[in-house]
Amino acid sequence: MQFGHNDNGPVNDTTRARGTIKGVGDETQAITNDLTKQAEVVHSFGWYEKQIITEARAKGVTPMVCSLIPRNTWKNGMVARNKENYAGWAGQAAEAEQAPFLDINEIIGRVYDHLGQEQVKPLFIVGAGPHTSMAGAETNALCVVSALKGLKTNPVAGYFTDKATGVLAADLSQPEPPLATPAKTEPEKP
Repeated sequence: MQFGHNDNGPVNDTTRARGTIKGVGDETQAITNDLTKQAEVVHSFGWYEKQIITEARAKGVTPMVCSLIPRNTWKNGMVARNKENYAGWAGQAAEAEQAPFLDINEIIGRVYDHLGQEQVKPLFIVGAGPHTSMAGAETNALCVVSALKGLKTNPVAGYFTDKATGVLAADLSQPEPPLATPAKTEPEKP
């Protein structure tokens, strides 16, 4: 699961009803929702993430939490990470609930740093914020597979296709990004 892309806004808003309190704590805010006109209690981003993990487990699901992907924002030759807010809060919620955490913000960030800003530009749709092109989506998918392979216990390992064969397991204790790509396969015949 991955949440937070659209949470960065007011707790109560006339244009959308999906704000959260920033952070991972137990604080709440009682509001009358400007859109629905209904009373509700808004919790922190991390509280909702932990709640979803708990509810998933109660239904027999193995929840795994992904951080947000990095945006195409650069500072000092490196893509900006998102550790101080949603990507970091996702990790804190996963840790608090002892759920597997896929730090794809860092894994993708390392790949982008390695590629450099000019080579990363085509991985995003111009003017579309965090939205990637097909090449960007494929790059991010490889990083998710790398993150999954890096888990100590990987509940989906038996479901990888041949495309995952050449993808290295992420090891964030190492400075180098996992850049191996899947083994090439012959294109399907029409």
